[in-house]
Amino acid sequence: MVSGRKSCILRAENISKVVEEKGKKFVIFDSVSFEIREGEIVSILGPTGSGKTSILNMVVGLEKPTAGEIFYRGEPLDSEKHIVPLIPQQPISLPWLTVQGNIEVVLEAKGIPLRQRIRTALKYIDLMGLDSFEDTYPRELTLAMRQRLSFARALSVEEELIAMDDPFTTLDSLTAEDLREEFLRLWLEKQLVVKSILLTTTNVEEAVYFSDRVYVLSRRPGRLLDIVDVNMPHPRDKDSKEFADIMDHIYSVLLSL
Repeated sequence: MVSGRKSCILRAENISKVVEEKGKKFVIFDSVSFEIREGEIVSILGPTGSGKTSILNMVVGLEKPTAGEIFYRGEPLDSEKHIVPLIPQQPISLPWLTVQGNIEVVLEAKGIPLRQRIRTALKYIDLMGLDSFEDTYPRELTLAMRQRLSFARALSVEEELIAMDDPFTTLDSLTAEDLREEFLRLWLEKQLVVKSILLTTTNVEEAVYFSDRVYVLSRRPGRLLDIVDVNMPHPRDKDSKEFADIMDHIYSVLLSL
């Protein structure tokens, strides 16, 4: 695991989400706290409906907590000042723009000059295995390639923290495994500007394989059940006893609900 001396990028303190429908209040998740430090991959793991996506939406500024607060570098999170790109579950793109255009448009919104936009877009197109598809429109891409475009677009913004909302779940198992391995390789080889990653997932093996620390949530209303440190160097051997023991522990926590 990454040393505690690393500086904290983001910290959530006792955040909760309550929604009202037809006059009734529903608690989505309750009093969840977590932190992300430089150089870490942190996972929020829990069953469907435990509030993981809502938590991620708060981190990227799409929602506000009903209670509690999120801090970025010690300051209250401000979505205009603190940009956290999001890779969603389902690929999202602008159908009237090419692959390169879909990346350049977010860089233009950030105020990046044209020549730099082109260089940056081509860099991440290449890193995410989309080279030769620069002028292709999203409708002409497979689902897996559209998700690679989502990765390229979010990474191209080159912020220090990126949020990933179960981004492999829509892919078949073999394609998902390939994309996981490629992305982790880029991270470990330090080919990415991003310093830290926040991942939500329902996949225990994925959480243990990626993460330095796993926050385990209960069913709705999502409450923090456990914080699991994964003190294994990368690349991790999924067949090792240590890996199996960590997975067994997490499963025991989830099955105790």
